[in-house]
Amino acid sequence: MVAVIDYDAGNIRSVEKAVAALGRQAVITRKPEEILSAEHVILPGVGAFGDAMEKLHKYDLVEVIREAVDEKKPFLGICLGLQLLFESSEESEGVKGLGLLPGKIVRIPEGSDLKIPHIGWNSLSYPNTGRLFQGIPEQSYVYFVHSYYLQAENEEIVKAATDYGVSIHASVEKDNLFACQFHPEKSSETGLRILKNFLEISGK
Repeated sequence: MVAVIDYDAGNIRSVEKAVAALGRQAVITRKPEEILSAEHVILPGVGAFGDAMEKLHKYDLVEVIREAVDEKKPFLGICLGLQLLFESSEESEGVKGLGLLPGKIVRIPEGSDLKIPHIGWNSLSYPNTGRLFQGIPEQSYVYFVHSYYLQAENEEIVKAATDYGVSIHASVEKDNLFACQFHPEKSSETGLRILKNFLEISGK
């Protein structure tokens, strides 16, 4: 079973449908027992960093997430879910993220020919080998929707990057913890392959 964490963020149903399309049962839940009994856990989301952290605290999900990660369950953050795994975001000054990985979330700089939010398809490069991208060639396209992006403190955890005026850390991996700034559930066959790769990773 795959637990999709429900904290009133957007875009949760499309993740559930993508998991189902791969033949796996997904449960949208905020129940600790369901999250901790799942084989894989996904933290999706579209929205604001500060509001999201407030909801995670409101629903007592912060410690459950930490426990799931500590238990070495394969854990995937998507879009806002990636950002929440880090320490802070310029979007919500003074709000602490989950701090599971070192790094910060910063606003995409204004550019003369670049629209913010960044919405659309961009190609990926692989600065380091990552398990999510097995069988997926470099320069494959995935779908982004975001105004803020990750600057990871440890660049060795960055497994995919893209360029949008700046170099964006598009996916990270450390041990059982994975995250994508883009939306694999909206990235056609490439995205489904990324999700399939994640669901084939076994925890300890």
